[in-house]
Amino acid sequence: MAYKHPESVLVLIHTDTQVLLLQRLDNPDFWQSVTGSLDVGETRWQAAERELLEETGLQLGAGAELIETGRRVRFEIYPRWRHRYRPGVTHNWEYEFYFRLSKTAEAALTEHQAQCWLPFAEAREQASSWTNKLAIDRLIQAQNNS
Repeated sequence: MAYKHPESVLVLIHTDTQVLLLQRLDNPDFWQSVTGSLDVGETRWQAAERELLEETGLQLGAGAELIETGRRVRFEIYPRWRHRYRPGVTHNWEYEFYFRLSKTAEAALTEHQAQCWLPFAEAREQASSWTNKLAIDRLIQAQNNS
């Protein structure tokens, strides 16, 4: 078995007023943005593009812009998922990206069971992970400062 690399991306899909959240298949109470681990030899940017396409079918093009924010967070990997990583690995670095769309779009779901577009503040409340909430907070701050 190939172990997962303890670096991942979080891609926050949004318009000027709304954020897209995805409901996990394996945990219907968990709402999130696009996330995924980097593959061996893959850059953060490549991982963000790949995960975006794999999980939503969305890709760069007219009216769509991918932005690496330059921010990262470190979090503890839940014990139930640690078997996926090399023995002794307990933490993961997550790199933050924004995927800005000019208007809402329907995602072609492959790893999730539902999707919803929500205003920023509602999306922040609905998001399940603290890293996702933080990314939305940063987006709200950036929008307020522009």
